[in-house]
Amino acid sequence: MICDRSKLESGAGVLQPQAYRLFPSALGLLGTDPVPEAGEDAVAAIGATETLSEEEQEELRRELAKVEEEIQTLSQVLAAKEKHLAEIKRKLGIGSLQELRENLARGWQEVTAMPAYKKTSETLSQAGQKASAAFASVGSVITKKLEDVKNSPTFKSFEEKVENLKASVIDVFIMTTMPQ
Repeated sequence: MICDRSKLESGAGVLQPQAYRLFPSALGLLGTDPVPEAGEDAVAAIGATETLSEEEQEELRRELAKVEEEIQTLSQVLAAKEKHLAEIKRKLGIGSLQELRENLARGWQEVTAMPAYKKTSETLSQAGQKASAAFASVGSVITKKLEDVKNSPTFKSFEEKVENLKASVIDVFIMTTMPQ
């Protein structure tokens, strides 16, 4: 959005923000000239001070000091607002843990409302039902096989041998512990 400085200064049809009333030099930041990024065309920036007159350099230094002072003031205002916010939250009983819970709950609601989440949830639910049915059928097959093994002649023979061994161990124990 391109802002016309004269409209901002006069307030003609445009709300004049509080920051611009406090810091009128910030109005120049609303122009259409691109602001170079840090490190962008460093060679051109070094050569630019050589082409400026002493008067222009001094004006830029004053502007720099003014902008730095405005930044400092804004930082102080922000710190005061953050302190005031914390005080209001304290009075309302809103702690950081409660705030975190509310943010997590709100975030979870947003996630569960997404179509991708709903589709994934449905797919996983169907997969879970199929897996559950498969495990149930595997469980019944294993139970049937174990019953077959238990009823087999080999298992019965093994079971008799274990019982005979148990009886023999008990007999030996009784014989060795009895006084003679």
